[in-house]
Amino acid sequence: MAAQGTATSNGNANLRSGKGFTRPFAAFEWMLAGRYLRSRRKEAFISVIAGFSFVGITLGVATLIIVMAVMNGFRAELLDRILGLNGHLIASPIDGDFTDYSEVAKRISGVDGVKLAIPLIEGQALVSGGVGGSGALVRGVREQDLKNVRSVSSNIKAGTLDGFDGGQGVAVGTRLAGSLGLGLGDSITLISPEGDVTPFGTTPRVKSYPITALFEIGMSEYDSTFVFMPLSEAQLYFNLEDRVSVIEIYLNDADAIASMRPKVEEAAARPLFLTDWTQRNATFFSALQVERNVMFFILLLIVLVAALNIISGLFMLVKDKGHDIAIMRTMGATRGAIMRIFLMTGAAIGVFGTIAGVVLGVVVCLNVEKIRQFFSWLSGTQLFNPELYFLSQLPAKMDVYETSTVVIMALVLSFLATLFPAWRAARLDPVEALRYE
Repeated sequence: MAAQGTATSNGNANLRSGKGFTRPFAAFEWMLAGRYLRSRRKEAFISVIAGFSFVGITLGVATLIIVMAVMNGFRAELLDRILGLNGHLIASPIDGDFTDYSEVAKRISGVDGVKLAIPLIEGQALVSGGVGGSGALVRGVREQDLKNVRSVSSNIKAGTLDGFDGGQGVAVGTRLAGSLGLGLGDSITLISPEGDVTPFGTTPRVKSYPITALFEIGMSEYDSTFVFMPLSEAQLYFNLEDRVSVIEIYLNDADAIASMRPKVEEAAARPLFLTDWTQRNATFFSALQVERNVMFFILLLIVLVAALNIISGLFMLVKDKGHDIAIMRTMGATRGAIMRIFLMTGAAIGVFGTIAGVVLGVVVCLNVEKIRQFFSWLSGTQLFNPELYFLSQLPAKMDVYETSTVVIMALVLSFLATLFPAWRAARLDPVEALRYE
């Protein structure tokens, strides 16, 4: 006890004289922090806890990055497919039929910021072919306008759109044609309930058209539903001679809806009722946003659990190293030095775990479709079924801001987890620690 008291007195004297002070994060602090991280037989259990903390943070960060990237990709692909086939603004007539659709569409097309203005007829019909029947959305559109809709014209799998206006052929989605057992050159029968009026009542209109083109947009809902026919033929079929239903307007910037509305109304030079893509798909995209936010906070709990493992591991390390801490204190190490040693020990787990998580997340995001195909082959089942998820492949789109947010939150949680154990280590009384050795 006397020796211990002498050692403590000498250490305190050194501290008072300035001999025990070293610069923050000195070499010996880094050395001790590194030694505490390395596994030794005596501290094997503590190293196991540290390993679990490292793996937990790695998996937490990687999972957050992957899930957020997939959900961002899912939203971006859906937005691109939905807005690729549907206009950003839909103009409907208010004071009469759209008989002057050509002139109105031409005026709107001249507005700065408008990419396309397409007059079209849209109606529902029952379609049948070799096997069974199905509901379909029939659109009558001019050949040049259909060619300008890149989501269709650039995804023609069979046939051609050339001469579309001059013939009576139709363009059909591949999934719809497949479900009806039809192919290029076969005839598809359209049945409309709004048929001809006779003395015996309204009879459905039935007419067959040859399939001159097959398209595959990549969104199952569209590939299994849409049928495009020449505008002039659609006017006859739906009893809308010299008229169209609406004018679809495509903008250069889908988010510029608010600023483009008054310009389009002014250019049209006639009363219009305008609806935009945010109104038509508000529920769908709001649900995606809510799901994305909820998933973020749920997956953040993985990182939080890993941070709690850091706390428990450091507490056990502090308890195990109480004798070492006491000796360092009697040799002149300051409370700040002890605290920094354990801060670096715990923070190293968080930093390297976060780095490993980012690397793992980026690798998976860059190869997510190949990974999906591999697991589909391995399990013998179709993962991410396009019939359920609308898209034919699994998308992933990393956002720099989101990834940075995940990294910062992981580092902050890891750092906070080390504060209290490190503070407890710095507050350890060397006399009490040596008394029971």
